Amino acid sequence: MNQKKLVFTGGGTAGHVVVNLALMPQFVKEGYEIHYIGSYEGIERELVEGMEGVTYHGIATGKLRRYMSLENMKDPFRVLKGVMQARKIIKQVKPRLVFSKGGFVSVPVVMASRMAGVPSIIHESDYTPGLANKIATNFAKYILTTFPETNEHLPQKKAINIGAIVRDELFEGDIKRAEEFTGFTREKPTLLVMGGSAGAQSINESVRKALPQLLKQYQVIHLCGKGKLDDSINQEGYVQYEYVTDELKDLLALSNFVISRAGANAIFEFLALKKPMVLIPLSSQVSRGDQILNAKSFEKRGYAQVLEDEEVTMDSLFHVVQDLKENESTYKQNMEAYQPLKTKDDVIELIKNTMT
Repeated sequence: MNQKKLVFTGGGTAGHVVVNLALMPQFVKEGYEIHYIGSYEGIERELVEGMEGVTYHGIATGKLRRYMSLENMKDPFRVLKGVMQARKIIKQVKPRLVFSKGGFVSVPVVMASRMAGVPSIIHESDYTPGLANKIATNFAKYILTTFPETNEHLPQKKAINIGAIVRDELFEGDIKRAEEFTGFTREKPTLLVMGGSAGAQSINESVRKALPQLLKQYQVIHLCGKGKLDDSINQEGYVQYEYVTDELKDLLALSNFVISRAGANAIFEFLALKKPMVLIPLSSQVSRGDQILNAKSFEKRGYAQVLEDEEVTMDSLFHVVQDLKENESTYKQNMEAYQPLKTKDDVIELIKNTMT
């Protein structure tokens, strides 16, 4: 068995990939052969395929829906097919460990790793474990958590609270590059708006309606999601992009404040960069409510203001942003007190120690 092979998995949303993106380059640098198992057409393929030193494999996946749908009858067969495909890949690759970031695509991979006798480690970012990770935990060696409260919902022998894993490149942002990219200056503070990898219609609409108020005091960078640009808006101090990749670290360096959904990976990155934030979690009507818990935890610790999705208007948005500005020093002081329990290097060491 090759001593330098690992399989990573996770997908469905960008949040189920970013931790893998933080870890894989270090293993590639150390000479490991890295394979990634994801869905055929998911965002994970877009983010991972083409990475130096990483081979991508697509498999069939189910959705693991929490609501009634005819598709639920087909999904067990898709998951079973995915398990068989993942098992075949694992048997061929012969990795020493599988690392999973979660999402529905990861379940067949973790199940297959157990069948093949390969240990797996799962990472759970959110306050409470998602359905995919709840299932996969039964087949994994360890599950790593970001929030300490998450361990209460997991088998104690498997749960390890590590804190957040943040991508190194986010600390390498360049303000001058951001100014060239956006055309902005530093005469006014900059507000970065992010609605998640798919964008958020309620946030997009409210931000655009609030622009007459916001642009008097701020410059606004708006990451609005694929297909959600509004070409009718052409105002000085406002730029919009569907999404960015390499430029994100520079835009964050330029930004003073952030408006965002409350996915755990993203908000811990803002915390690491000491960016006071307005969090607008996905409603429990369209999600399992994990973002609401994430946001409330950050609000309690004094890192963020929280605005429920149903409460988002141009006026409410403007007022919470003003609170961030008026109390910026307090928010930053609270953030300075945060110290992650373990670093990325500690997680890499755990992976190495768990290998067969």
